[in-house]
Amino acid sequence: MFAGERSGSTMMQVAVFKMAPKKRIALIAHDNRKADLLDWARYNRDTLSQHELFASGTTGLLLSRELGLQVTRFLSGPLGGDQQVGAAVAEGRIDFVIFFWDPLTPQPHDVDVKALLRVAVMYNIPIACNRATADFILSSPLMTREYECFRVDPERTQLEW
Repeated sequence: MFAGERSGSTMMQVAVFKMAPKKRIALIAHDNRKADLLDWARYNRDTLSQHELFASGTTGLLLSRELGLQVTRFLSGPLGGDQQVGAAVAEGRIDFVIFFWDPLTPQPHDVDVKALLRVAVMYNIPIACNRATADFILSSPLMTREYECFRVDPERTQLEW
C-alpha cells in the first residue's frame, strides 16, 4: 500500500512500514544529560530489556554496564555516532530514538544533531528529547505490539532541488 504526501513542491511517496513488537531503540545523551538518561534507563530497565538497544559510544558503554543489558554501540556523537543513528533510521534499522540532548550547551556536532532530528521526523519515527516524552512512548501499549506507520519510501520519492 502506497500513498502520496505533498512536501513543498515535491510529492513524497510513503509506504506502510510494520514495526515489530520487539522495538529497536536508539539511546543517545549529551554529556550533561548522561546521568538523566542512566537514571531513566535504570527505572525502565525491565521494559528496555524486552527490546533491542542501540546507543552512541559512551552512552552505550554506560548503559550496558549499569543495566547489564546488551547494547549495540555506534561511534560517539561528535565522531559520527549521530550520523550513524540517522543512517540506521533511514535504512529502517531503528524504530525510535530517545535522545536526551542538552539545548543549553553548544555542541561541536550541532549540525549532526539537527540532521538526526530531521531524519527522524522525515521517516516518521518517534523521537523523545526529554524524560516526559520518553516515559509516554515507553509506556504506550504500542510498545508491545506490531505497529503500522507510514514512512517515506526512498525508492519512490524523488526530491528536486
